[in-house]
Amino acid sequence: MFLDIRLMEQKPISFDEILPPGAIRFDSEFSQAGPILAAGTAAFQEATEEIRVAGTLSVSLSFQCDRCTEPFTEQIQTGFDLIYQPVPTHTPGQEISIKSSESDLGFYEGQGLELNEVIEEQVLLAVPLQRLCRADCRGLCPVCGQNKNEFLCDCPAQRSDERWAALKAIH
Repeated sequence: MFLDIRLMEQKPISFDEILPPGAIRFDSEFSQAGPILAAGTAAFQEATEEIRVAGTLSVSLSFQCDRCTEPFTEQIQTGFDLIYQPVPTHTPGQEISIKSSESDLGFYEGQGLELNEVIEEQVLLAVPLQRLCRADCRGLCPVCGQNKNEFLCDCPAQRSDERWAALKAIH
């Protein structure tokens, strides 16, 4: 859906989008397990030429656990309230400096914004940095490689590396 400034000048645009898996292409670190549900409004402030997009989204994503490597699905829900300004005009090749107060702003070119790009960015920002199938995941045994959530192995807790034996002898 394109958020057109000409339409927003008349009144704010409400959106209630359902994006099926594959409508937005994400990288291979995770996959979309269900539709993205996004709802909210987009409004244009003529005095500042800013577009404000506010709403919520929810989606079910499939990950691989960072500790045990097992696949799991997690429901992501987040709200957003974003401000977009027109891209500053500049001479080609000239550097553009951004003030610290502008670091949380987005920019748009032309007559509006593509809503799917806004939604994609918000999903990526909501993805957890550490992806765990559960908070108490025990991970894989470093000796035998078994999933310690499923099997309790009898491997020694810490296996020494013979390459470091000479250093252990130094006191």
